[in-house]
Amino acid sequence: MKNTFESRRRFLLTAGTAAIWIPTAVRGYSSTELRSLEAEQLKSANISKWELDTPALCVDLDALEANLTMMQQTVTSNGIASRPHAKTHKCPAIARLQIEGGSVGICTAKVSEAEAMFEHGVNEILLTTTNVSPSKITRAMNLRKWCTGFIQATDSSENARSLSEAAQASGIIADVVVDIDPGMHRTGISPGQPALELAQLVDQLPGLHLRGILCYDGGSQHVKGFSKRKAQTLERLAAAGETYGLMQRSGLNTEIFSGGGTGSYNIDHETPGFTDVQAGSYVFMDAQYLAIGGANDPELYSDFRPSLTILTTVLNDQYDGRVTTDAGAKACTINQPWPIVKGETGMQYRSGSDEFGTILYDDPSRSYRVNDKLEVIASHCDPVVNLYDQMYAVRGDRVEAIWRVEARGMSS
Repeated sequence: MKNTFESRRRFLLTAGTAAIWIPTAVRGYSSTELRSLEAEQLKSANISKWELDTPALCVDLDALEANLTMMQQTVTSNGIASRPHAKTHKCPAIARLQIEGGSVGICTAKVSEAEAMFEHGVNEILLTTTNVSPSKITRAMNLRKWCTGFIQATDSSENARSLSEAAQASGIIADVVVDIDPGMHRTGISPGQPALELAQLVDQLPGLHLRGILCYDGGSQHVKGFSKRKAQTLERLAAAGETYGLMQRSGLNTEIFSGGGTGSYNIDHETPGFTDVQAGSYVFMDAQYLAIGGANDPELYSDFRPSLTILTTVLNDQYDGRVTTDAGAKACTINQPWPIVKGETGMQYRSGSDEFGTILYDDPSRSYRVNDKLEVIASHCDPVVNLYDQMYAVRGDRVEAIWRVEARGMSS
């Protein structure tokens, strides 16, 4: 029996994760036990998601695949591409699905995320955050040695010169885009002449290859009401569009004009020169995005289906008007709006306690009892995913795969 627990690691073609075998007689379905099953064993085990230990992060494959298709069909019909942001899912298996479905690559927020993606088979990576410390710049250049599809961002002349020096020291040519501020004053250089001069500098510096620009307007993504969101998005992208024109007339490379997100994926293409959308949350959706409304429904953003849920178990039902679950802040975060109980009405979920969640009844569509399991839609999917080592890919109510969140905690 001892040998049955010895490691037999290999990459799984379908799930992109490593695995070891355990006897099918083992029950309990903790995360460690299920992670030990190989793909074919997992399928033959016919495990229901309702048998999983909780809290557990689950991904509905039918909804996920519908979201991938919706995004790709929309951007293609609008004459642009998708370059999804992997900071949302932090999962190479999903990144590969996105690229296989037609995306030109992925984005990452941190060099550590880029490293994790490349280590697990993803080669087209745009790092949207400027690296300023010598250690991170060196890491990025080391990654570029091996990853030919790696692109970095810069937003200052000082940083561009640092990238140039590091690239020359590493003996490489580093692909670079200029990050333009849409007006949030968070990152990026001012549009117009400052951005043009920076792009010209990048074009001239040894060791660098200018690829274009990026402009991510995070402030417009959650504006409620499609008309209002569209107006603000296009207004804030206008200066970047003008900068694109300045660069093009100056003879600079403008092959990339990347930006936008889930809230503006069907708006951004109206900006001249725009090439690809950096949407992230569309793969999962969450309570924050559902509340902003869409072009066809002012109250509910229904373009994409909620595919990500947190499976939780009821621990206490002794008190009127409420029950306690095992999914609190450490499983759901305390982002608001609060998580939504999937498929139910007349109840509110609260995850303010570290270990415990609370369902408060108003006029509930049902009531829960101890040991009942239920699913909640995450308040904000990005930080929720970062709480878990793995997610369960589920079709119907059967677990088809276990995907490792390989970039979990990689915030450097």
